[in-house]
Amino acid sequence: MSTAIRIAHEEWRLWLRSRMVVAAALIVAVLIAATGALTMERLTTQAKQRAAQQEAAEAAFFAQPDRHPHRMVHYGHYAFRLPPPLSVFDPGVDMVTGQSIFLEGHRQNTAMFADAKASANMGGFAALNPAALYQLLLPLLLIIIGHGVVLRERESGTLGVLLAQGQSALALAGGKALALLGVVALFMLPLALMAAYGVAAGEAAGPAIALVAGYGLYLMVWAALVLAVSTLVRSRSAALGVLTACWLAMVLVVPRLGINAASALVDAPGKIESDLVMLSQERKLGDGHNASDPAFEQLKQDLLDQYGVESVEELPINFRGVVASYSEEKLTGLLNEFAERRMQSEARQSEVFGRFALASPTLAVGAASRALAGTDLATHHRFLRETESVRFGFVQALNEMHATKLSYIDDARRSVDPEAEARTRVNAQAWAVLDRFRFAPDPPAERFARAFGPLTLLAGWLAALAALVVYAARRLAP
Repeated sequence: MSTAIRIAHEEWRLWLRSRMVVAAALIVAVLIAATGALTMERLTTQAKQRAAQQEAAEAAFFAQPDRHPHRMVHYGHYAFRLPPPLSVFDPGVDMVTGQSIFLEGHRQNTAMFADAKASANMGGFAALNPAALYQLLLPLLLIIIGHGVVLRERESGTLGVLLAQGQSALALAGGKALALLGVVALFMLPLALMAAYGVAAGEAAGPAIALVAGYGLYLMVWAALVLAVSTLVRSRSAALGVLTACWLAMVLVVPRLGINAASALVDAPGKIESDLVMLSQERKLGDGHNASDPAFEQLKQDLLDQYGVESVEELPINFRGVVASYSEEKLTGLLNEFAERRMQSEARQSEVFGRFALASPTLAVGAASRALAGTDLATHHRFLRETESVRFGFVQALNEMHATKLSYIDDARRSVDPEAEARTRVNAQAWAVLDRFRFAPDPPAERFARAFGPLTLLAGWLAALAALVVYAARRLAP
């Protein structure tokens, strides 16, 4: 048996004899098991409910009777986002962003129904998900277990004996590192099980494996930091103080500084302010329900010239439907402009926040975790864009029916003439213009691309701390 393995074996034997270490490990194991089981049960239920609600919304839309197409524009439709399989480990921004959107003409509604119900049911502890435990509590447990790995040899006097007998200081540090890596491997078992559950639920194997590897890197960073401090300082109390300060700074202080910096450096106007500005510009576009609005005079003249007629009643198409389509296109362009500005501001804030990962591996692993799980901000923005595409598609298809299938005269008289109203009803089979919406996570390659930077940063942290361990070991003295 090599020296490093023998040293690691002795370290594990001492840990298992320590009631404090065993108790701490059991507490964390129970927390991970409980939060993992609760998260799995909740998200499985949500996935079934949202899938059923999406099918019910589509069935309700397709089942509408013969009616005027513009009434279907206002009847609207719901789009739901199912939780991705790996969200059982890291729900990411899904905890605070809405998971459904009501799609209707003339409006871009915000996503609704964030996970407030779960938070209420769990007394505010819904945020205590498995990813949070791995990011916050497991490093603390590593500190408790490992802060004295080298100092114990120094305080007991065995360090001088080992070095005097010709034992290499690097071999001693290697053995302690091997013992800590065994702890890390043990900690990774629950995550490996959750990743396997995600794959069984339909997730690609690549992102699941990368998620496990990313958290393995993260815990190895903390193990290297624990070993380096235990090797460099002279007392356990000092080591525990230094490591606790590092934990507080990296896990709590730096993320808060990152949030404040992102808010201060990137201006993101509030919803009320943005809505007021948007409404002032929207009024200039004209009222799409009023074909006589002066904003559409040029459109009317162009159509009259195009078809060589003198009045809108002579047009081969319904001018009211043309106005509805034209107005929706212009309005959607304006709405998309404001929506893109908001999403770009959010993305820039996220980018500023992500730079603080240089001072906190917790931020790095969080960014990689959300990207790989498909619960990051970029995925939420894609959900908003895809639902808007569905909304615009079915609204404009209905406007096209309005323009080509209805008589202008009947359309203008339908509120006072029952027969004209009956003639403006379109056969219900036309509602099939609605695209069935099924949102899925990004392909693995795109998620890998977003996680590559944070994972590389974690590897850099590990390399730097490993070099520090080697430096500290070479300076090791009784």
